[in-house]
Amino acid sequence: MFYIQNPFKSFLNKEISLGQSVILNPKSILIILLAFLITWIFLKTVKKIVYRALSEDAKIKFESIFSFFNYFIYLVVTLTTINSIGIDLTGFLAASAALLVGVGLALQTFIQDIISGVFIIADQTVHVGDIIQIDGQIGKVENIKLRTTRAVTKDNKVLIIPNHMFLTKILYNWTENGSLIRESVSVGVSYNTDIEMLKEKLIEIALKHPLIHKDNKPFVLFDDFGKNSLNFKLVFSMSNSFNLYEVKSDLRFSMNKFFKDNNIEIPFPQRTVNLINSKHN
Repeated sequence: MFYIQNPFKSFLNKEISLGQSVILNPKSILIILLAFLITWIFLKTVKKIVYRALSEDAKIKFESIFSFFNYFIYLVVTLTTINSIGIDLTGFLAASAALLVGVGLALQTFIQDIISGVFIIADQTVHVGDIIQIDGQIGKVENIKLRTTRAVTKDNKVLIIPNHMFLTKILYNWTENGSLIRESVSVGVSYNTDIEMLKEKLIEIALKHPLIHKDNKPFVLFDDFGKNSLNFKLVFSMSNSFNLYEVKSDLRFSMNKFFKDNNIEIPFPQRTVNLINSKHN
């Protein structure tokens, strides 16, 4: 037995030089491989346990965060294991410090995107399926990743939004409080208009539109006494916010027809210019 163990121990402790400060042996390599295997099993088990308690939407978000967590854990395990087997990393870290600073500056936006992605997923600012407006663009969120969020506009164009924009720009989440949104269409009429009749007809026009909610009854607000007109707002509710602009357009077409049929004037600013001819002696 003595003769079997001795060569095996000798093999495990046989040094392999990879430079002046890096010396390995088969034993060290086995320790590194074992550390990675244990880490892989641990992360796999944690992922499986957490997955069981999550919904499908939450699983997508967890996958993004867990990917970032994976990289971090493997980095810590690698550095810890290498240091524990006697390899001095001080020189390596010192030499790479300047490089890391340079790379960090170059990847500043990239890192901001990843950190922002973690925050978005963790605090659930945005969900898959939400309709959002950011930097003047409106889209339905298709997926949320660590670096970018993808949304599709009503014109079927894909918006690729860097995640840091969610922290630096004003974000409107149209579906945060449910799918129902409230909007309005403004109109001005002349001062001699029968406003009670106008109010009744505007509500009637809104109720006839198939995409406007009937339970949340439309109403009319007397907005202001303008210089040339009485200003009103027709307020309505709808659930499919992607069709908002089409609904507003339909309402304006209907209003315009009603105004023409009933001789209701939509005033506009006018100026009278008097030309005076003067004779000079």
